[in-house]
Amino acid sequence: MLSRTEAGRGRLKALGLKPATDKDVHQARVCLLCVPDSAVPEVAQEMDRQLGRGAALVHCAGALSLDALGTPKGRPLGSFHPLCAVSDPRDTLAGHTVALSTRSRTLKTVLRGMADDLDLHVLEVPESQRAAYHAGAVLSAGGVVALLSAAVEALGCAGIPADEALTALLPLTRSGGSGHGGSRACGGPHGPHRPGRRGHRGPSPRLPAPGRRRALPPALPARAPAGRASPRPRSPHGPGGAARGAKLRQKACLSTAEKPLSTSPPLASPTL
Repeated sequence: MLSRTEAGRGRLKALGLKPATDKDVHQARVCLLCVPDSAVPEVAQEMDRQLGRGAALVHCAGALSLDALGTPKGRPLGSFHPLCAVSDPRDTLAGHTVALSTRSRTLKTVLRGMADDLDLHVLEVPESQRAAYHAGAVLSAGGVVALLSAAVEALGCAGIPADEALTALLPLTRSGGSGHGGSRACGGPHGPHRPGRRGHRGPSPRLPAPGRRRALPPALPARAPAGRASPRPRSPHGPGGAARGAKLRQKACLSTAEKPLSTSPPLASPTL
């Protein structure tokens, strides 16, 4: 592990990880750039000067193509993007999926071997469709967290405390995802998936039919009377609700426990 900052080196020490020496970097055959997307081009140039001849440069960014690594001569280039939200050193990548991309057959074999060692399912993403892939990944993670946050707010309007709302909604969300039924979950040939087996067909009678606009209820006028400001909505979390809402969005993350990418094979030299 090679960190660019003093704070990063302190974290390595706290986690009991061995910092890479100049010799380690020069002998590495694969270098993983585990840095923010905006830092990838700069760090790639820096590592190109430090790595030995023929060593591969691999970034871990979901939205970036291989072009972000520049055009270093004689180096295989690739990307290794685990589809997993990691927020704790104890988190593990096992059981998740990793998106791979490389033009080198040799490097592809190495990256697939890394995925096998980490118990990751491999997904090969075409470079030309990188943006679409990343959009889907963001929707399935951050989108779910945003929806959960809104759902907690809705239950708060019904007088249900936030902690009780999460206790009720997290299992419901998991149950909805566990029975997604393939393409039906995303509006496939048979329409969107509806969790549960109640025997009903068609839209729920309590919901407006597709394509119909629902009028605002009388209690929520679309426009405030002239000369009067619209009432400011009250947070269901009470005073300081915005801060508590931010914490709830963090708690609502559905990722399971995972290990950091530092468990990569010895040949890989992650750069933080």
